[in-house]
Amino acid sequence: MAANVPAAIRSPRKLTLARLIAATFFIVAGGPFGLEDIVARSGYRGAILILLATPLVWALPTALMVSELASALPVEGGYYVWVRRGMGRFWGFQEAWLSLMGSVFDMAIYPTLFVAYLGHFAPAATAGQRGIWIGVGLVAVAALWNLLGARTIGGSAVVMGALLLTPFAVLAIYALFARAGASAAAAGAARFDLLGGVMVAMWNYMGWDNASTIAGEVERPQRTYPLAMAGAAFLVTLSYVVPIAAVATTGVEAGAWSTGGWAEVARRVVPDASGGLLLAAAITIGGMLSAVGTQNALTMALSRVPAAMAEDGLLPRVFTRCSRKTGAPWVSILACATAWALCLQMSFVKLIRLDVLLTGLSIVLEFAALVALRIREPGLARPYRVRGGLTGAIAIGIPPLALLVLAVVRNDAEAVGPLSALQLGGLLIAAGVVTYALAGRRRVFQKAGADEPSRRR
Repeated sequence: MAANVPAAIRSPRKLTLARLIAATFFIVAGGPFGLEDIVARSGYRGAILILLATPLVWALPTALMVSELASALPVEGGYYVWVRRGMGRFWGFQEAWLSLMGSVFDMAIYPTLFVAYLGHFAPAATAGQRGIWIGVGLVAVAALWNLLGARTIGGSAVVMGALLLTPFAVLAIYALFARAGASAAAAGAARFDLLGGVMVAMWNYMGWDNASTIAGEVERPQRTYPLAMAGAAFLVTLSYVVPIAAVATTGVEAGAWSTGGWAEVARRVVPDASGGLLLAAAITIGGMLSAVGTQNALTMALSRVPAAMAEDGLLPRVFTRCSRKTGAPWVSILACATAWALCLQMSFVKLIRLDVLLTGLSIVLEFAALVALRIREPGLARPYRVRGGLTGAIAIGIPPLALLVLAVVRNDAEAVGPLSALQLGGLLIAAGVVTYALAGRRRVFQKAGADEPSRRR
């Protein structure tokens, strides 16, 4: 089935711009699903403000950073390679560790959402332990689907994106032409939880860097990545703000929103006689498609990290095994899927808290790598460059860092068993340092032949 295949020939058919935009859309968003908690916590006005402001201080700087580094170093492994090249082997390992630990929690979110939407449609299907097994099944399906290769995942993302966004376009159009009670919506939520809303928004706008790990499988990556980041950013923001703003005009109370509740919102806006039940069913199916598409796209992106680490000797060589036909790193895909299936019983909000903390720290390391590479390799060809020289490279990392500090403050108050989310996150961060030390001391991992990753030779 597979073998160790040189990186240069692993993907005979590469991702085009449209497929990369669609894949990035699912990696970051997958539609407006998951935004319900922002409306419930912050009201309509607060939610729209948060969804418009968060991309400016969180998503836009990250997209700019990814555009420069992905076009300058278009190699498999993406952000892991950037940090390793800019800051050394230890920090490269920590970057990968934080990203993969964050993915353990992140990749449990989408099966949770899938089960939540299925439960609205057919409650009996998710009763008892059935929901957990359905989630495990989704993880397995995404892993098997990914064995078909990156191009197939990108193509399916285009189709699923169009299908899941169509019901929201219908909902928004109906809401705007049938506004019944804007005054009722203006009351907003019963309480205004700014930090809680921002935390959920950070998660909904997070993941731009994950698109970088498949750079070796993208057609003309130097040109494609900046265009894909811009296109996906516009599509994500539009898909978030427009449906919520439209529903805000109808009088549906913000307190009526709940996780996985878009279908119920649709029925409140559109009467059954006008197709409300059918629209609710379409949105529910769209929610399941969103979960499948995001699970697929992130499986593709995250599974390339262990494969790249293995080529550098930081993981066992078996992780480099790829399908001869599709180039998919099948050992890495199956290993990641097994780990992701272990966190399926945690709550949606707890999963987000831990994901934002760990993945947010990995993003901070990527901004540090942006600055380090500007200093260490000023002559590196950069088809796209963040403006403002070294000062500009430093400046764009400040807003995301500030939001991450807020996330740390909030995580200290969120309990995960006997520990706070911050304490559990701290233990996982420390485990990365210990794992790196033990790996070198006991020679668990293979020693790399040179300091520079073999993908760049």
